[in-house]
Amino acid sequence: MALDLSAYARDVRVLDGAWGTELHARGLPEGTCPELWNAQAPEAVEAVARSYVDAGSDAILTNTFGGNRFLLARHGLGDRAAELCQRGAQISRAAAGADVKVFGSIGPTGRIVMMAEVPEDELGGAFAEAAEALARGGADALVLETFNELDELAIALRAARAAVELPIVCSMTFSAGPDGTRTMMGNSPSELAALAERHGAAGVGANCGVGPENYVAVAAMLRDATDLPIWIKANAGLPEIRDGRTVFPMAPGEFASHVGDLVAAGARLVGGCCGTGPDYVRAIRAALGR
Repeated sequence: MALDLSAYARDVRVLDGAWGTELHARGLPEGTCPELWNAQAPEAVEAVARSYVDAGSDAILTNTFGGNRFLLARHGLGDRAAELCQRGAQISRAAAGADVKVFGSIGPTGRIVMMAEVPEDELGGAFAEAAEALARGGADALVLETFNELDELAIALRAARAAVELPIVCSMTFSAGPDGTRTMMGNSPSELAALAERHGAAGVGANCGVGPENYVAVAAMLRDATDLPIWIKANAGLPEIRDGRTVFPMAPGEFASHVGDLVAAGARLVGGCCGTGPDYVRAIRAALGR
């Protein structure tokens, strides 16, 4: 039976945290394609998934954010998109068990639609390929995440909806504009909400880019614009460079101190993005009184 996201999100649910930093902590070399580890080091990928399940996530993602043929082609892996996405979903499904849901992660292609770099049907084909593979691998739902261009998100949503019968959450990165509530391409939360409703998405949200305090305002804007469930996965603050390394300064307790405001603003699926890990999931649960 397909996941009913509206019922699933009636109460606040806890998502997972970042995947890239957790994979690097387990030995993924800098510059290596994370999705390749779905085939080459599945035990390490499953360890990340299980760490979030053990921390109390109600839903986890898949190690497939860059699993489309365009991004994989940069690593000479464009023809393995379906394989790596399916394996990523299978790994998270195995870790999730019966009670935790799996959202297949689909990120942008790195191409700009308004520049007409690639025909739209080719972009749509890449998104459909990823969606179908994630569904075969056992994903309960999909999340189109970290999009900055509404036109590309529209292509992804239409293609995924045509390819699979799974609920789809649409999440963009809002960190630009005078108050940090626009995407880099100038799109607003209300525009995202309108697109999501027009093309049958099951949820809307924001992720990456900024810390949780900024997404309180974004969540409120989304709530004003739609009744769809709202998904929020913020970074652990703004990144800083320390000793040549990128770090995210916000500790789990400080991050979780914003959860109450996010929920009050309308968020119903709450987790973390860059810089967050299992300790952040535990802190979110504690902030929710669980």
